[in-house]
Amino acid sequence: MKKQLISGILLTAMAVTTFAGCGSSKGTTTSSKKGSGSVYLLNFKPENDSEWQKVAKQYTKEKGVEVKVLTAASGKYDSTLKSEMAKKNAPTIFNIGNATAAKTWDKYTLDLSTIDAYKHLTDQSLAIKYNDKVAAIPNTFETFGLIYNKTILTAYTKLPNAVVSSVDDIKDQATLIKVADDIQKRIDELKKQKGCENLTEAFASAGLDDGSSWRFSGHLVNLPLYYEFKDDGLTDITAGQAEVTGKYLDNYKTIWDAYVRDSAADSKTLDSGSLNAESEFGTGQAVFYQNGSWEFDPLITKADENGYTLKESDVSMMPIYFGVDDANQGLCSGTENCWAVNSQASKADQKASIDFINWLIKDDEGKKDMNTLGLAAPYDTMTGDYESSNPFLKAANKYISDGKTNIQWAFNATPNVDDWRKGFVSALTAYTNGSGTWDAVKDAFVNGWSEQWKLAHAE
Repeated sequence: MKKQLISGILLTAMAVTTFAGCGSSKGTTTSSKKGSGSVYLLNFKPENDSEWQKVAKQYTKEKGVEVKVLTAASGKYDSTLKSEMAKKNAPTIFNIGNATAAKTWDKYTLDLSTIDAYKHLTDQSLAIKYNDKVAAIPNTFETFGLIYNKTILTAYTKLPNAVVSSVDDIKDQATLIKVADDIQKRIDELKKQKGCENLTEAFASAGLDDGSSWRFSGHLVNLPLYYEFKDDGLTDITAGQAEVTGKYLDNYKTIWDAYVRDSAADSKTLDSGSLNAESEFGTGQAVFYQNGSWEFDPLITKADENGYTLKESDVSMMPIYFGVDDANQGLCSGTENCWAVNSQASKADQKASIDFINWLIKDDEGKKDMNTLGLAAPYDTMTGDYESSNPFLKAANKYISDGKTNIQWAFNATPNVDDWRKGFVSALTAYTNGSGTWDAVKDAFVNGWSEQWKLAHAE
């Protein structure tokens, strides 16, 4: 996610894959002018079905072009796509989530490198490229990093002999960890400050149960994968490779040890399922909370409902500084929601589909509809009234506008993701509770990767 301003989009939503939604496929077809081509969009996000149906009707009313939207049931997108693509009137716009999917559907993806929407991407590395073409372009994306409580962190900087005199002084891993260590030692002193009364820890608990461990076997793991893939010269970071060496695992260990050390949670019970890092942060117990832009809704929008004490002005996000290229590191942004146009559709339908995508990105009514859909679209057209108010997205915008590098979602390349993560989390849990070694974590990372890659790519 990269070097131009990611305006108004970063993230409202996605936790990274599929969302809860309707239980069956739904569709709406509208009329069109004869010979003008038509649009058939297979929607990836079930929770947006009703909004997409309205958009389809509106576009047809305005442009006279037939638009059909079919929404796949939750967890059924791949099977629905296979079924629909086998039909005579197949989708003209469909979702591609990563390079593996681009390979699978290579025969059906039109090169989108010349369309207007692609040219307006704030970060063209977000597009999925395969076989020398732009196979799909993002319709939304999210970002993750270290969410922090500005009120508490600013209060810390005012303490005598604080490590930093401003939040802006935290620009690298070494400083971040020194600050966290110092906060943890001075909890009682800091609790006397206004807005810090509930403070118990620097870092919210690093839960290793199934409901939380993805933050560390997916999001935190993204950093050693990203930097290794970058060193290896991968043109598509999200495609991954068959072997990893764990070159940057020591950097992972440094930040992980700080997460555990500078927390009120018992390191021996991180996998118990009894911890709630979101609640710890939301109630002002923790200063830092590794998570993503989707947390704006539970932390801020639904703060009262969840019993949290935060306001929008209390929170922001900084990079998970990793000690590799801290001076240039931004937040980690990516998506699995990308539009592909069916290259097997008629030329008229291809044009109609491209026109529809361009309308959503460029036309005022289309941009309004993108906001209604809740899609944080990474395009330079989504400014002003169309820019997200999410403070985490605003933070991402700031890093990018300052010339920082957006860290791509390398973890999308994880082979047999559930099995690989299970092995990694098991080894990390044992290391953390004292029953295992860091060498076992490295083994799970390196050898576990190659084993799962072979299984995932077996002919």
